[in-house]
Amino acid sequence: MKAKIITLRDNKFSVAAAEKTISSSEKVGNDFVPEIYDAITPEMVDGKMKEHRLTWNYPSAGEEYDMKSGLKKSAYMTARLNKRIGCFLSHYEQWKLCAESGEPMIVLEHDAYFTAKVDVDMLEKSSYNIIGLNNPMGATRRANLFDQQVKQRPEGVVSCPKVDLDHVPQGLAGNSAYYIKPEGAKKMLELVNEFGAWPNDAIMCRQLLGGRLGVTNPYYTKVQGLVSTTSL
Repeated sequence: MKAKIITLRDNKFSVAAAEKTISSSEKVGNDFVPEIYDAITPEMVDGKMKEHRLTWNYPSAGEEYDMKSGLKKSAYMTARLNKRIGCFLSHYEQWKLCAESGEPMIVLEHDAYFTAKVDVDMLEKSSYNIIGLNNPMGATRRANLFDQQVKQRPEGVVSCPKVDLDHVPQGLAGNSAYYIKPEGAKKMLELVNEFGAWPNDAIMCRQLLGGRLGVTNPYYTKVQGLVSTTSL
C-alpha cells in the first residue's frame, strides 16, 4: 500500500518533520513505508490549477453562504492565499493518484507522527471510504468534543463526529493523516468538480461525503506541534 507524506522540499523544517514521520512509522512496525511527495508550492499554483482545470471557489476573507452545498464558507487565516491553494492541490493530486491507480493509500502531511501500528486490514474491510487516523488534540478546533465522541464508541472505525452546526463544514481532525479508498478519492474529485476548489479539509466534510467519512478508535497518529507552513 502507498503512503505519501506531503513535504516542502525547500523547507528544512518540513523535511525534518517528514523524516520524523518516516522514523515513527518504522518504530511502530507499519507494513508500509511512507514516501515523501513534493508539495505544490505557491509558485506552482497557477500552472497546476490550469493543468487540472480547476477554479478556486472559497473566500479569502469574511464568509459566504454557498447555496449549492448549503454550507457556510468561512475564510481561513492565510497570509498568502497560494499557500492554502497549494496545500489543497497537494491533497488533490493524491486523490487523483488513488482514483487512477484503483488502490487505497494513506495520505500524510509532514507533521504526522505514528503512535501505533496501523491495522490496514481493518481499514480495508471498513464500510467507510475515507478514514482519519489522527488524534484531534492540537490538530483541530473543538478537539475535546471530537475526542469525547470518538471514545464513547466501540473500538474500530466509527463515523466522523459532529462538532458544530449543520451548515458548518466539519470533518476529520485536520488532514494530517487519513486512509482513502479509490471510491473515496473519486468522490472527492467529483465534489471539486461540482463545488470548485476549497481548502482540502473543508471540502472533505461529513456533510458532502454522505456518511462515508470515518475515524479510527483508537487513533494511529498525532501531530508534531509544528508551526503551520500554510497559514503564515
